[in-house]
Amino acid sequence: MSFLNINLPFAEQKVTDFIPHRAPMVLIDKIIAYQSESLVTEVTITTQSPYFKDKHQAVANYVGIEYMAQSIAALAGVEAKLCNDKIRVGFLLGTRKLALHAKQYELGRTYRIHVNRIYQEESGLAVFDCQIYLLPEPDSNQEKSLVAEANVNVFLPKDTRAYLDGNQDADNKLLGH
Repeated sequence: MSFLNINLPFAEQKVTDFIPHRAPMVLIDKIIAYQSESLVTEVTITTQSPYFKDKHQAVANYVGIEYMAQSIAALAGVEAKLCNDKIRVGFLLGTRKLALHAKQYELGRTYRIHVNRIYQEESGLAVFDCQIYLLPEPDSNQEKSLVAEANVNVFLPKDTRAYLDGNQDADNKLLGH
């Protein structure tokens, strides 16, 4: 088990140390900042980015929901590492107030994803306020611009295998399983 290096900036650590995803489904590049209940990540769009379309030289805007979900997973991973716990698989349940303000994530551009926990139940159900910002180009006078936002609903069971097998503990029976 690898431990969070508190002295090492998050941007210098591998994002795969904090999420259960593995290539080719790792969509975010790095963790930028962590505070209790919130996390900031980043992704730079390259021709190697998952879901990159040569025809459009971009990633479709709807992939932003997965950028948000993986950033939420990274927050859960950071919290798990801080508690010397294991990284667990969670489930994206859906969104509310989803607004996509850009048609796509453009080649060569960097996007910053902000996730903030609004609410969490003991059962593992949680709601996050999420935004994705397009960062200005280097040496630009522009401000970052909001390109996507949503409230994202997730479920992080205490025991993923038991949940998938239908043997989840009493805490998760609240979900009707």
